[in-house]
Amino acid sequence: MTDSSDPIRIPLHNWSSQLVGAEVVGGILEEAGFSVEYVPSDSQVVYQSMCDGDIELVHEVWEGAFGVAFQEQVDAGCVLDFATHNAVTREEWWYPIYVEDQCPGLPDWEALNACASIFATAETGDKGRFLGGPVDWLKGDEERVEGLGMDFEVINAGSAATLWAELDAASVDETPIVLFNWTPNFVEAVYEGNFIEFPTFEDACRTDPEWGINSELTHDCGNPADGYLKTGVGIHFPETWPTAAAIVGRMDFTNPMLAAMAAAVDVDGKEPSEAAQEWLAANEDLWRSWIDG
Repeated sequence: MTDSSDPIRIPLHNWSSQLVGAEVVGGILEEAGFSVEYVPSDSQVVYQSMCDGDIELVHEVWEGAFGVAFQEQVDAGCVLDFATHNAVTREEWWYPIYVEDQCPGLPDWEALNACASIFATAETGDKGRFLGGPVDWLKGDEERVEGLGMDFEVINAGSAATLWAELDAASVDETPIVLFNWTPNFVEAVYEGNFIEFPTFEDACRTDPEWGINSELTHDCGNPADGYLKTGVGIHFPETWPTAAAIVGRMDFTNPMLAAMAAAVDVDGKEPSEAAQEWLAANEDLWRSWIDG
């Protein structure tokens, strides 16, 4: 089969490792002779966009944030669960290590809830503030607060950059803060801290109210502690670009790779395109093996 000459459309989302990685994936495909187009895209709607034929592939499908939206379209038969990366992911409430001196019993979630008042702000009144990620990441934090009966209010940051700016500001004078974080990410190399340990995740936690400690509500658990990172492609991608599909299927990102991509932007202040070019230059033997098979 001959590959199409049409551009392969890759989405751009709103966190640094994805922005760098998208241009890494695109750069590899361009080196293999394909045309690539980058399309800013909502990180939840993108799976429907693949079904509609507007996006060809998503290389960072995080189980915790996007697993439900991704699986819906896989089950609908218009998106393929194409590859699973070596990287293991976790997305959860997190705090800098100094908070343990202010809230005994951490990282247990019940200890956090008992200390909720130290996280209160003018915005949240007498409730603790949890600083969540952008709304389109759909983490179910409000449902968790309700399901576990927590004395917290979820305030969503407008971007990942806002999360890190607030963490940096709080760390200066050790202001209590609990916020959304994930791994792999640059944060673990810059700030010592821990994820909150909620009741262990099971799929039923999201759908079955009778599961868990609250028999009337769902989301009374944490997020997956060892989540997947997948590549998803539109159903027609392998037949339209068979050679490109084989290359994409061999792409395998690790935790250190993603953390380094994020750090290049969030710590070193580089533009994603610059960080991608540097990654390609430093890892040529690897990605050429992906091209050559």
